[in-house]
Amino acid sequence: MRSNRISAFLVAGAATIATAPVSAQQPYDGLWQVTVVTKSGSCDAQTTSTITVADGKISGGPVSGSVGSGGLVRVSINGAQANGQLSGNSGSGKWNAASVGVPCSGRWEASRQ
Repeated sequence: MRSNRISAFLVAGAATIATAPVSAQQPYDGLWQVTVVTKSGSCDAQTTSTITVADGKISGGPVSGSVGSGGLVRVSINGAQANGQLSGNSGSGKWNAASVGVPCSGRWEASRQ
């Protein structure tokens, strides 16, 4: 009986998804490789990771935030704040962890994968 309810739920969910309007892809959607460099403080000197931008929302690991249609980036990384600008297939900006009590700051660079 329970598997019948689950099956019915999945079919109803699939029908809802099939009829939902498709959102337009944002200009910066996709995979991005991001390199974060520490310029002051005792945080890791440099880290590189891949993040995903989907519908203008940034996600991947401890990263969350958004990219506006004009490329303006606002991100939180484990509570640290970062902002900057994407343009075409690259971007850069600054970050600061003072808001979470960590005296580190630096810059970041990104390239579309």
